[in-house]
Amino acid sequence: MPDRDDLLRRLSRFEKQFFPRYEKTFRKLVEDGQQPKTLFIGCSDSRIVPYALMDCGPGELFIARNVGNLVPPWDMSAGFHGTAAAIEFAVLRLQVQNIIVCGHSHCGAIRGLYEDLPVTATHLRQWLELARGAVLPVCETPEALRRVEQRSIVLQMERLMSYPMVAERVREGRLFLHGWYYVIEDGQVQVLDAERGRFEPLDRQAPAAPVTPTEIDVGHWDRFGSAP
Repeated sequence: MPDRDDLLRRLSRFEKQFFPRYEKTFRKLVEDGQQPKTLFIGCSDSRIVPYALMDCGPGELFIARNVGNLVPPWDMSAGFHGTAAAIEFAVLRLQVQNIIVCGHSHCGAIRGLYEDLPVTATHLRQWLELARGAVLPVCETPEALRRVEQRSIVLQMERLMSYPMVAERVREGRLFLHGWYYVIEDGQVQVLDAERGRFEPLDRQAPAAPVTPTEIDVGHWDRFGSAP
């Protein structure tokens, strides 16, 4: 567990070792402004490192992270939320070309849907309801939980299409949605194949195609429809 002195040492390493390697990049990003091409919506889980997954550096990703990599509805029915604002900013101001929703194995948020949360976890309980539609009635095995984790990714992508600026650009071919499922213990990222209706390893990927609202529907996909 890092103590205060350790945190300060980490800051010192950033200033003395990391920043000098990228100083020109940071200065250029200040002068020209950020121009990321991808919005990464990921889980707050400490085991997820977006920059490592995508092999990229400063200025290449616009990142929105929250518990469970969930997407709130655009109609504000869930109240104020930073993730909705991040989506709008990324699409309308930054003109990103890709949105990735990245879930992962052993997700505590998804498991929390099957557990009794502390009475004081009022915000967490309400927040996790955004994944309720992905829940299967039985989730007693690791494989069943994995299916729910994957179903939740599909559900969040479906909800993304309720954002008018997202749906418009997807239909016009200016914006592409990607569902990723990171298997932490294997170091493998499975990518959603909308046409086949399942997550596939990279070596099984079919050529990319624009995602349409009818393709992103958790209720239409047999693979995600029932527990084993």
